Amino acid sequence: MTQFTKEDILKQAEELNVQYIRLQFTDLLGTIKNVEIPRSQLEKALDNKMMFDGSSIEGFVRIEESDMYLYPDLDTWVIYPWVTAGNSKVGALTCDIYTPEGTPFAGDPRGILKKVMAEAKELGFTSFNVGPEPEFFLFKTDDKGNPTLDLNDQGGYFDLAPLDLGENCRRDIVLTLEQMGFEIEASHHEVAPGQHEIDFKYADAIKAADQIQTFKLVVKNVARNYGLHATFMPKPLFGVNGSGMHCHQSLFRGNENAFYDESNELGLSETALHYLAGILKHARAFTAVTNPLVNSYKRLVPGYEAPCYVAWSPKNRSPLVRVPASRGLGTRIEVRSPDPSANPYLALAAMLAAGLDGIKNKLAAPPQTDRNIYVMDEQERRDAGIESLPANLDEAIQAIQNNTVIANALGGHVLNHFVEAKKIEWDLFRTTVHEWEREQYMSLY
Repeated sequence: MTQFTKEDILKQAEELNVQYIRLQFTDLLGTIKNVEIPRSQLEKALDNKMMFDGSSIEGFVRIEESDMYLYPDLDTWVIYPWVTAGNSKVGALTCDIYTPEGTPFAGDPRGILKKVMAEAKELGFTSFNVGPEPEFFLFKTDDKGNPTLDLNDQGGYFDLAPLDLGENCRRDIVLTLEQMGFEIEASHHEVAPGQHEIDFKYADAIKAADQIQTFKLVVKNVARNYGLHATFMPKPLFGVNGSGMHCHQSLFRGNENAFYDESNELGLSETALHYLAGILKHARAFTAVTNPLVNSYKRLVPGYEAPCYVAWSPKNRSPLVRVPASRGLGTRIEVRSPDPSANPYLALAAMLAAGLDGIKNKLAAPPQTDRNIYVMDEQERRDAGIESLPANLDEAIQAIQNNTVIANALGGHVLNHFVEAKKIEWDLFRTTVHEWEREQYMSLY
């Protein structure tokens, strides 16, 4: 990771004509927020003296305790490659949230992930590496710039132009990300028409979560330049695959991958199998965080490659967890349920807490499932001990409330505000009369 000092940032801002700086942070629901300051205020911000009103941010604090401070992480300094008015540029710093007393704010999602990573370090793991695979759809916009439901292509998995008309947009996204320091490993058209995936190199979990948030901003901005709307909504269209954000995960001790054991038949260490067992044990509970929208559960259904069942395999892709073939330093597990609407800090914190619980309690991984679970009937799944993921947001909320490991990882402040917001979302969905109901029932009854 690049190490920036305060002086480095001030010097670059002046030399590269950076006139405005976005102090970025993430609210409870995963939305990126920012306080934009002129360069004249940059030194003040770098001294952690920039204040904002926390009562205006979803899930933060009440109005009577609203003052919050932004503490920029200097190593997140980045300059957006696009030029603004006056040939100037915009820089950005990702921030942690602190209270006026100088303590980390309990409701800061980035701080929650740092807390769980500190627990991993206490167990002897120096880093938690994550390789995310966020997917998104590109839709055409109307003459007012609003998104339509018209896709910009009819391409399929790994298709090229002319079927993949989003290829130039996707290439421009990749070039922009590379200019900002991302190491892009692959980009391609996904299974559904209009759907795309860009994979960037694994990183320490904090950096990976920061990059996911920056990635979303870049994708949306570049798409807009092409007259397109990029959405990370998990399931925008019926009858095609939804968008996931598979998360490859591994724990390291220094330069040693703690998940690898060459003496094991599968190449997996006891640590890896305990971690995997923790993921499976707590999967139903962390689903509320990794799949936080009503719409998320339209993706987690059979027939569209997304996992519905709590199982694992080194071979097939129907279970929740897959073990990719790479071994040595590349040994990892892939959790396939998360989607890109998730708050990445909370999602990674919840999954790490689940895995660490498996390690601490030496949980035994269940037998691997090499059959296609989608074709197994309910009795066969029950006989194999395979649970289902929550079928809807309400079920997921109940699961997270009844799980002390995930609840403790998130902390009371975050859990209470998160559950409150999600109950409101579910209730609004539950009480709304949808077009499908009118189509089915209006004439018949």
